[in-house]
Amino acid sequence: MKPDTSPTARALLALELVQGSPGITADRLAGKLGVSERAARRYVEILREAGIPIESLRGPYGGYRIGRGLRPPPLMFSAAEALGLVMAVLDGHHDASDPTGPVGSALGKIVRALPEPVAVQVEAVRRTTAPAPDRAAARPDPATTSALVQACSNHRQVRLGYRSEAGSESVIEVDPWAVVVRHGRWYLLCRSHPADARRAYRIDRVREVEVLDDTFSPPADLDPVATLEEHLAVGWEYDVEVVIDAPADTVARCLPRALGRLQPLDAKTSRLVGSTSNPVWYAEQLAAIPAPYRIVRCPEVQQAARDLGQRLLAAGESHDSAETG
Repeated sequence: MKPDTSPTARALLALELVQGSPGITADRLAGKLGVSERAARRYVEILREAGIPIESLRGPYGGYRIGRGLRPPPLMFSAAEALGLVMAVLDGHHDASDPTGPVGSALGKIVRALPEPVAVQVEAVRRTTAPAPDRAAARPDPATTSALVQACSNHRQVRLGYRSEAGSESVIEVDPWAVVVRHGRWYLLCRSHPADARRAYRIDRVREVEVLDDTFSPPADLDPVATLEEHLAVGWEYDVEVVIDAPADTVARCLPRALGRLQPLDAKTSRLVGSTSNPVWYAEQLAAIPAPYRIVRCPEVQQAARDLGQRLLAAGESHDSAETG
């Protein structure tokens, strides 16, 4: 720490060190604070005088730790821990059991602030639970995400170092409109300057962020989620058109917006216009529509629908005999 750091700042840092390293000794605390052991003990006393229950245990495994009381002690999160917790809540983080990561570190502070009976149960769940990883999720770097969120908030243009799915590198200047989380993936919805068009970039593929001095005005009445899903439904290899024998408002309740734009044809019929790079996946999504429909454009999706129908028919056939091992 700087030599002119105030006693209040040192006391708060001492609290964070005791929170983050239960059992920290006076000499280690002094080394982190850049003061003598006597001064470190004095900062601990200041915290105790403020009502923070800091326990001191003797012996080889002793040291300072936050005690438990009726009220949780203050929690001091670093920027990475705070953002990590928010991101964990938004997309279901699976690294919460790692105490060295920002989410695990922040969660550890919360657990240590809980009353003993509750903390024991929480720690048991944390230690023994093995969540199945979401293989489709792609979690970006918290610092990169934070920079982009701040640029969106301040309406500042940014220069991105970006790697495409194919591995090609590029540098792009954009107007960042919003950060959107969708199905475990984080996107930057923006206007690309080179293309002069709306784009959605995967934040886990952003390698570098440079915030520029120029500002911009985002689109009026922007709905980031709806705009992202509409964007993801267009521009792919195969154009699709589907006529559905049901009102548009009825179909909208069961049809993912990423499939395309839904339009009413009349009171009883609607039309879906979209595109895809995966006809098989698209046909499987259409099969969930609880109404008759016709694929009027895209031979590839039509063939994928026929193949899917044959598989479903075969699965529903009864068999008089079964193989025995």
